Amino acid sequence: MRNSILIIISLFFVQTFTFAQNSNRKVQLAILFDTSNSMDGLIDQAKTRIWNIVNEVSTLTFHGETPTIEIAIYQYGNDRLESSQGYIQQVTGLTTDLDLISQRLFALTTNGGSEYCGQVIGKSLSDLNWSTDVRDLKMIYIAGNESFTQGPVDFKKQCAIALEKGVIISTIFCGNKQEGINLHWKDGATCSEGDYFNIDSDASIVQIDTPYDQEIIKYNDSLNKTYYGFGAEGQQRKESQVNEDKNAEATSSNVAVERTVVKSKKGVYKNNSWDLIDAIENNNIKLEDIEEEELPEEFKGKSIAEKKALLAVEIKKREYYQKKIALLAQKRQAYIEVELKKQSSEQKDDFGTSLNRSIEIKAKKIGYEK
Repeated sequence: MRNSILIIISLFFVQTFTFAQNSNRKVQLAILFDTSNSMDGLIDQAKTRIWNIVNEVSTLTFHGETPTIEIAIYQYGNDRLESSQGYIQQVTGLTTDLDLISQRLFALTTNGGSEYCGQVIGKSLSDLNWSTDVRDLKMIYIAGNESFTQGPVDFKKQCAIALEKGVIISTIFCGNKQEGINLHWKDGATCSEGDYFNIDSDASIVQIDTPYDQEIIKYNDSLNKTYYGFGAEGQQRKESQVNEDKNAEATSSNVAVERTVVKSKKGVYKNNSWDLIDAIENNNIKLEDIEEEELPEEFKGKSIAEKKALLAVEIKKREYYQKKIALLAQKRQAYIEVELKKQSSEQKDDFGTSLNRSIEIKAKKIGYEK
């Protein structure tokens, strides 16, 4: 009897330890945008780079495991925002919903205002659901072009709070490097062991067309057909997916390709709340538990066996298109790397390259690999 109890206790601890070891790691990014009058270029760069940033982050692994990517967006320094809130707005909290991030990012507009860096950092630290696990990468990126010391909140006190939470603050000054240093943007980064960058927010993003782009975009159309909206928001979210494709296409063909590559990554582009396949595969719901009126039209009026058979076919189709896109993406990336080496002049930092390099460096310090 005593041996049986010991075996049960041992199994419990083994299972608990295994669960802890296999629990999903997170990369949490809060991006704080100055949306005052002069920042149209910054927002345009962010729209151009957002899918590239997600793709780069998704190449990180922790002990062979791809982390969950959570992104939050704040805007500050915009006169249209509430003065009582310091002209600050949480555009979205930390979320894995990448279509929502795209939608809210493309909806940002600029207007004159007062830019309170310390206050917006403080809001993001207090409002967001930051992980308490030291193995998770937690970063705030704040971009703007006015003095870092404006406003009623001391940024140094917020840096101290960030250090306690294990959150790294990195700063991106939109302008001359020395001017940013004089305006304390470098101080805003180093006080929490973050990185300081300066960019020309009005410069055009360097984008390289490849022979694989059009085929990737073609597969995107096929991939979209495997998404089946269910429930109250299903149809609306399905339409949103298509709208964000259009937003990417309207920005540039490169952005459309980068978005499609993200959509090919099963563990990164997840739509458990509205897509039938993602919801069932991630154990959010069972097919037999969905009311008939909440099902997509293609699944209505069928027996459970017929529904499951159709679902199996669509899952196979999605996996096929995702693999096709992934293979083309590898070839595309190899082509881009060769072309970049041919360019004689050194490329200047932009919003995306700044984030990508910083994230990679900080991730490696806590055990992530690429």
